[in-house]
Amino acid sequence: MSLTFFQRGLAAYTVAGGLTFIAAGSAFAFDLPKGVVQGPSVEGITEYRLPNGLKVLLFPDSSRPTVTVNVTYLVGSRHENYGETGMAHLLEHLMFKGSPKHPDITRQFQDRGMQFNGTTSLDRTNYYEVFQASDDNLNWALGMEADRMTHSSIAKKDLDSEMTVVRNEYENGENSPGAVLMKRMQSVAYDWHSYGRSTIGNKSDIENVGISNLQNFYHTYYQPDNAVLLVAGKFDPAKTLLSINRLFGAIPKPKRTLPEFWTVEPTQDGDRTFTVRRQGDVQIVALGYKVPSGLHDDSDVLSFASTILGDSPTGRLHKLLVETGKASQVFAYGQTGYAPGLQYFGAVVKKDAPLEPVRAALTQAVEEFAKNPPTPEEMERTKRTFLNEFERSLNDPQQVGVALSEVIALGDWRLFFVGRDRVNKITSEQVAAAAGRYFKRDNRVTGEFIPDDNPQRAVIPPAPSVQSLLKDFKPQASTLSAEDFDPSQANIMKRTTLTTAGGVKLALLPKKNRGQTVTVDLRQHIGDEQNLFGKAALPGLTNAMLMRGTTKYDRVQLADAFDKLKISGSLTHFQTTRDNLPEALKLVAHVLREPSFPAAEFEQLRQQSIVGLEASRSEPTNVASRALNEHFDVYPKGDIRHETTLEEDLADLKGATLDQVKAFHRDYYGTVPAEMAIVGDFDAQAIAPLVDQLFGGWKAPMHVAPVLRKNGDIAPIHTFLNTPDKENGFYTARINVDLNVEDPDYPALMLADYIFGGGGMRSRLMDRIRQKEGLSYGGGSNLVPGDLDRAGMFAISAIAAPQNLAKVDAAVREELLRVLKDGFTTAELAGAKSGLMQQRIQNRADDGALAAGWTSYMYRGRTFEWSAEFEQRLMAVTLPQLNAAFRKAVDPAKMSVVMAGDKAKVKPAP
Repeated sequence: MSLTFFQRGLAAYTVAGGLTFIAAGSAFAFDLPKGVVQGPSVEGITEYRLPNGLKVLLFPDSSRPTVTVNVTYLVGSRHENYGETGMAHLLEHLMFKGSPKHPDITRQFQDRGMQFNGTTSLDRTNYYEVFQASDDNLNWALGMEADRMTHSSIAKKDLDSEMTVVRNEYENGENSPGAVLMKRMQSVAYDWHSYGRSTIGNKSDIENVGISNLQNFYHTYYQPDNAVLLVAGKFDPAKTLLSINRLFGAIPKPKRTLPEFWTVEPTQDGDRTFTVRRQGDVQIVALGYKVPSGLHDDSDVLSFASTILGDSPTGRLHKLLVETGKASQVFAYGQTGYAPGLQYFGAVVKKDAPLEPVRAALTQAVEEFAKNPPTPEEMERTKRTFLNEFERSLNDPQQVGVALSEVIALGDWRLFFVGRDRVNKITSEQVAAAAGRYFKRDNRVTGEFIPDDNPQRAVIPPAPSVQSLLKDFKPQASTLSAEDFDPSQANIMKRTTLTTAGGVKLALLPKKNRGQTVTVDLRQHIGDEQNLFGKAALPGLTNAMLMRGTTKYDRVQLADAFDKLKISGSLTHFQTTRDNLPEALKLVAHVLREPSFPAAEFEQLRQQSIVGLEASRSEPTNVASRALNEHFDVYPKGDIRHETTLEEDLADLKGATLDQVKAFHRDYYGTVPAEMAIVGDFDAQAIAPLVDQLFGGWKAPMHVAPVLRKNGDIAPIHTFLNTPDKENGFYTARINVDLNVEDPDYPALMLADYIFGGGGMRSRLMDRIRQKEGLSYGGGSNLVPGDLDRAGMFAISAIAAPQNLAKVDAAVREELLRVLKDGFTTAELAGAKSGLMQQRIQNRADDGALAAGWTSYMYRGRTFEWSAEFEQRLMAVTLPQLNAAFRKAVDPAKMSVVMAGDKAKVKPAP
């Protein structure tokens, strides 16, 4: 019922979080507003229903000073009609264009420092915002969502500009061989059902859909009886429900009846094959099988089969195809929902390698899976993986709120917990039997009609009712809790112990987290400018080999060991739990100090890296970015700072040996010096001795010193590089800036960058190229100061159709000149200060960001007192200082521009 969304990565949010609430199954003790009805309560989430039909889920959490507001509308691409494909997604974009009471929503988001987005899928559309907890922010967010629920403008002028933005998003997807292949498979797999249409839609529909169609669609589906509102985070439930009732309860209960959909996809009666022929640098073979609705019991069981077959490096397909060198990568995931969906399996193969043996081996492995049931080890590993993902999601109510949108679309948010509770009940026999029912020849998407007197058809069963699935469900009690942590710099300093253990600088910040989570960040330092000369690909290869085997574990065993200790993240920046922290540190120390560097894994890694580089050869983003970096390169070949060409990278990879990698680890790896920060639920007194024991005295033979970069003026260039047969293009520009983080001008320049292009959609740049002219789906600017040196830069980038790149270039230059001539405004400065400050507070509330901040500060001899002082300087910036700093640092005459796209598409049509 709810495992498939983990396969698709929809719940992979594993940031530490916490909750403090009344025991699960209990509602919060307060009087309900008149007409509001209380519904079920599960593990801290309580449902309420307003008289107009709106469902409300309240998920209070006092562990972080943030709130998430998420509205899920039960409408997606499957609800679209002929000529309207992509309309649900296009409407999602228009919902940010404003309403009568909120005419400039994105600007208000920016001024309040809110993170926000909207997403559209087959069955639902959701909108969310994450912000600093305050009554003012929450009331604004609720009022805005209530206003745009039924009063959004949905105007022709906005459609005219946003249509080209969505078309650019479509074109960007057309650049990806994998995305194009899977979109074609979706359309070939279905004869009639709307699941056969990609959510992004048909290009001609995007370009031609009428505003009246969008308005009718909006008025039909964007109503309170077709929506679920979730509020998660630090808020008062009683006050919030009163506000919700006042704001949303004023919306009348709709009189219309929602359209009924009755199309059922017929049983597939033969295997299908299709080919996409486009220019590219890799081969991909993929299989698709029809599978039941996400409501059907077999859906969860098939998620097990997908993981056991497709996971890397533990999955069967990885061992069969990647470890034998036939493919460089394998994948498996499900795409299903309210109606029967598809289960995908695939492999990525080098451009010049034989594809047919891979297709044959892949097909045989999937369709004979039923004859080779999962082993006890495979079942235990898969159950552990799924349960860990559920646990991590529940530990962060901010993210579980967004993840719940998927099961809300199935009919009820409690299905999230039904799926979790079923994990341990699934057996190997069930997995094999379900695979046998659906992974068969005549249910496979691989055109030709082949006569067959004995077709092997798979009948897709109907979905059971939500009520039957919930009939025997009993909510589990929850005993998890967390503290109300103040993320101010003063409190961080007060709560943190700074010490040294065996040459490792330590920052220890204990705090009670939901799920007893704890985050570790370790910063090592390798070599210096001289001794790293000529090492080329060795640092990257050595780092990538660490998790591929040690003196105690092979790659699969190592992955299992990390999973058992609930370690998520990377080797040196990870999250685990209080009870597992000591063993997790021991395991990380073992991996860092005792890698075994298996020869087979080294060759596999090298081939994967080569295939990855070849795949980037004609990608506009990679082509333009490489060219610009190479233009600014001032270092000789062999210098670790040298910007290598693609051919140099390939040569370095092909020339690297396993003995060189082993020697690099021996000579360069150590933890003296190093910095480590631990934030979360742990015993600080026990950590320092353990760190000393594990890492103390581990000093690399090679000298360690910072590798500094030189600042300097580089002659500007302006060039267009050809990337044939690519629908989308890329624009990138750069100016070198003489700048260090300690400079008096840096706070002003940070604010200026935020206003110009770093602040998201409502920055000056995106307001011009996206909101007004519809040239680009995504872009912005980025100011990078020197930290230990003065090698700063100001960079700008954007995606756009090749024929629009020149317009993007002109718009960038015009906006820069407008700033230099007229300056920024007082309102822009105030909004930037507000937005940046709220973002910084939210970052300090995140354990991962907090730990990384500590290691960075310790390396540079600073503390969070520097952060507080910097924010004082930031808030003190005046408008004259802001404009003067930008005019001094940014000279458009020095800007280098590289664009990449299909030149044939730039030429006007004959």
